[in-house]
Amino acid sequence: MKETIVSGIRASGKLHIGNYLGALKQFVELQNEGNNCFFFIADLHALTTPFEPKELSQNTLEVAADYLAAGIDPKKSTFFLQSQVLEHTELAWIFNSLTSLGELNRMTQFKEKSDQHKEGINAGLLTYPTLMAADILLYKPTGVPVGDDQTQHVELTRNIARKFNNRFGKTFPEPKTYLRKPLRIMSLSDPTKKMSKTGDEALMLDDSPAEILRKLKKAPTATDAKQESPGVGNLFLILEHFADKKTFKSFSRQQEDNSIKYSELKNALAKLIADHFANFRKKKQQLLARPDQIQDILVQGGTKARKVAQATLIEVKTKIGLI
Repeated sequence: MKETIVSGIRASGKLHIGNYLGALKQFVELQNEGNNCFFFIADLHALTTPFEPKELSQNTLEVAADYLAAGIDPKKSTFFLQSQVLEHTELAWIFNSLTSLGELNRMTQFKEKSDQHKEGINAGLLTYPTLMAADILLYKPTGVPVGDDQTQHVELTRNIARKFNNRFGKTFPEPKTYLRKPLRIMSLSDPTKKMSKTGDEALMLDDSPAEILRKLKKAPTATDAKQESPGVGNLFLILEHFADKKTFKSFSRQQEDNSIKYSELKNALAKLIADHFANFRKKKQQLLARPDQIQDILVQGGTKARKVAQATLIEVKTKIGLI
């Protein structure tokens, strides 16, 4: 049974292999299975934490190029910019008026980001989940593919849908969290933390072969007699997704009998990753050389998304008495 799928990613710079394995690769699979997919770049969400205008603009182009180079096809999916579909913010305001302050204060990410940005806690950070609920429910999806750090937001979205339906009549489905292959790739420099986009701790999708090897060489592999090294575990998790079964089993046997040379593991892994993304790097370079083409794709996607979003918003306004 084909599903309606909605998901997005913040416009906060280039994507790394954690983004790819945990989300983008699955987006492409869902699209190619013939599902009705809406994928967007959450540039409005990027405004809730410190940003520079020129960087935001460039980051948006980078993320769009990453999506397209990785296989998101505008002919198969609706691919657009959140800020180009004004219905997102209008429905978010309606949801703000239906959501209690207590519900928003309980959001784990609000607490975490408030600690990180104590001098710049803004209202957008607090109401981030209601905008996310609007992002999702405008398209009445059956599934929302997100990481485990976003499941609380999807649960709030389900609560908002339920609350609206109970008060104004059946309007929204209660979308399920779509965790097809839960996956968490850890930082190369500190494998006890999730991979992020800063410094040398992430392998970016467009890193050159030399850059991939340089970063992997720095990954810690020190072992502890009492427990498995988190750095080694992270390398094997990445290897599992890029190596064939024979190669993976070979290194696993070496690991088990203590004959493994981690320098050889890192060299092999670097080549596997570089080869996997060779076509991606070429395609992304071609896309970024023609930013007008990326913008045209996003505008066309925004037009398609707006037709669906407008129909939903008219239904919502009618039911709550605004029309």
